[in-house]
Amino acid sequence: MQLNADLTKRAVVDSTELDWVASPLAGVERRMLERDGDEVARATTIVRYAPESYFDPHVHALGEEYVVLEGTFSDEHGDFGKGFYVRNPPGSRHRPHSKDGCTILVKLRQMDPSDRAQVNVDTIKGDYVETGVPGLTMLEVHKDDREQVGFFRFAPGTKVPLHEHVGGEEFFVIEGSLSDAKGTYKTGTWVRQEHGSSHEVISEEGCLLYSKSGHLPR
Repeated sequence: MQLNADLTKRAVVDSTELDWVASPLAGVERRMLERDGDEVARATTIVRYAPESYFDPHVHALGEEYVVLEGTFSDEHGDFGKGFYVRNPPGSRHRPHSKDGCTILVKLRQMDPSDRAQVNVDTIKGDYVETGVPGLTMLEVHKDDREQVGFFRFAPGTKVPLHEHVGGEEFFVIEGSLSDAKGTYKTGTWVRQEHGSSHEVISEEGCLLYSKSGHLPR
């Protein structure tokens, strides 16, 4: 299956407009944002676990990272509530489940094989720092030679001047909405912007974004 699989092209998906699709395991459903492959695939997906649902134990050959959007996601390494960012490097193994149900944004098979960074950060309690743009703060959760991952808070009315994305950028709107010359992106929208793209953005109502940059083909 190929869905928004060309990483050199811009893609925009409002996940709230997608149907939930059953996964191979009972109680686990998905909204697919990008995918290159079949059941084992490079993928960016919204995944919903029903209460008391489990996924079989498995290894992430090329890594996994996820953001808990609602509820609590659990595995043998801990319980991760709403707002947690978790990064499981290539070769990691777990058996995920959710006692009361949860929804996560998950990215699979998108890490360098040499990456060994294990990360879990509570982004709700994290210390956001000023970025130099009035009204915009950031919580960095991972950075290496290949990519930068962080969460950005826009106060209402915040405007970010024209800027270029070297190595591209993708973001997911967790709360609120964000606009640029090409459109308005509300809660639940995923956007991928190719290497060399540029834009200025404004958030009239304020918003919270998950952002990854520098990782797309140049």
